[in-house]
Amino acid sequence: MKFANVMAIRPGILLLSACLVLIGGCSSQPRVSEQEELPMHPVEDYVSNDIDYAIDIYDPWEKMNRSIYRFNTQFDRYVFLPVVDLYQFVTPDFVEERISNFFSNIGEITNFTNAALQLDLEASVNTLVRFMLNSTIGLFGFNDVATEAGLPEHDEDLGQTLAHYGVGDGPYLVLPLFGPSNLRDAMGLLGDTAVFVGIDPLNLDDHSNREKAYFSMNAVNKRSEVDFRYYQTGSPFEYEMVRLLYTKWREIEAQK
Repeated sequence: MKFANVMAIRPGILLLSACLVLIGGCSSQPRVSEQEELPMHPVEDYVSNDIDYAIDIYDPWEKMNRSIYRFNTQFDRYVFLPVVDLYQFVTPDFVEERISNFFSNIGEITNFTNAALQLDLEASVNTLVRFMLNSTIGLFGFNDVATEAGLPEHDEDLGQTLAHYGVGDGPYLVLPLFGPSNLRDAMGLLGDTAVFVGIDPLNLDDHSNREKAYFSMNAVNKRSEVDFRYYQTGSPFEYEMVRLLYTKWREIEAQK
């Protein structure tokens, strides 16, 4: 399975991861430019002359980032969300939950490798046991028996691992399709993807149709779990707000 092909067919899988924050709106909403010119609430609702709003987030590529932000919004509105809405309409909640469990179980591979890289013995053992239990008793991960047994999930990624060893955020970065990130986390995403491709736990390398179905379904599942919709916050400073929330969230993740 070629690494470039994987990155091309797995849009939306970060997100934000956590916060992350993939992209939104619906086709009946005004154009992005109209929303930026006419925010839902006036600036005065958010700004006070008595408060210093200076926030030190390094964003030297802001012009490019804002353009990508708008592109992500349009893609999400006219492509991604219609697919997600159809998926949620035709798929029973019980099945959606099982699909989400399956992808979470596969994600334990990334969690384990990064917990091990961080020399976190407790998290490594916990994650390995979770994967074994859910893959066997949980029927290939469709049932999350590990959580029911009192083994919580440890979300780890290479961005957190790099932060653990003192690597700074670097410039803020909005990734096409994936959303908010920074240079360190973007490199981490590439690294985690390379590890998954190398391990190839589902033998996707020899089955191109299965490969496309896996990454497409994973992206739809991830997006269905995120309620955020761009330009529905009511804030005229949404770009800045998302940038701040992502940065602070990753700071918390790195300190765990």
